[in-house]
Amino acid sequence: MSSNYSILSTKKLSASQKELLLNSGIGFVEYNAIEIELLDVEFNRDVQYAIFTSKNAVRAIFNNNSKSLPLLWKRAGVMAFCVGENTKKLLEENGQKVMETTQNASELGEIIAKKYKNERFSFFCGNLRRDELPSILKENTIELEEIVVYKTHMKPKKFDRTFDGILFFSPSGVQSYISNNAMKGSMTFCIGNTTASEVKKHTKNNIVANKPTVENVIVQAVKYFDTRI
Repeated sequence: MSSNYSILSTKKLSASQKELLLNSGIGFVEYNAIEIELLDVEFNRDVQYAIFTSKNAVRAIFNNNSKSLPLLWKRAGVMAFCVGENTKKLLEENGQKVMETTQNASELGEIIAKKYKNERFSFFCGNLRRDELPSILKENTIELEEIVVYKTHMKPKKFDRTFDGILFFSPSGVQSYISNNAMKGSMTFCIGNTTASEVKKHTKNNIVANKPTVENVIVQAVKYFDTRI
């Protein structure tokens, strides 16, 4: 299969992810629209219910210089709540028990409000975290402590060309791209509805992945352009 289509990925891809595009014959350019800085977190309070909406927050906790923190969690029997199967997988690889997993933060907030209304939660998040989940818990008077464990830095880059497709993986990635570029003439592919809502501020040309994974975003793009060859 070959095509004259070109795709921009706003996140650098792994070898296996690149293979999905290479096998389709679609040309692509990749760069990191954002950069994640994991913070060294000093955290002494006991945690029983922990919320993670991204793998970055999990990495920040378990890459922490304080090696005793994960052991403390294991002894305390921490129960984790997360967004995305990959986040769940990373938590389980680090010995954590995952109670609930959803596709997005709003769904997680609704489940917590319905089933865990009387519990106290710790939300491990980034500095640009979205409002949906904290707002839902606040509306339901559920106690929530937010701990910022990573920072997102924009890495804007100007492209002097129009891509047929653009792959987006976070709202901040969209903001970084749009600061120096337009989306006009491009079909966009998003990892989830939260990212899509940011894209829709700039274009109606949008397809959302069936599952919130990088691979599924790529598959959606390949399927879309395959019908146009």
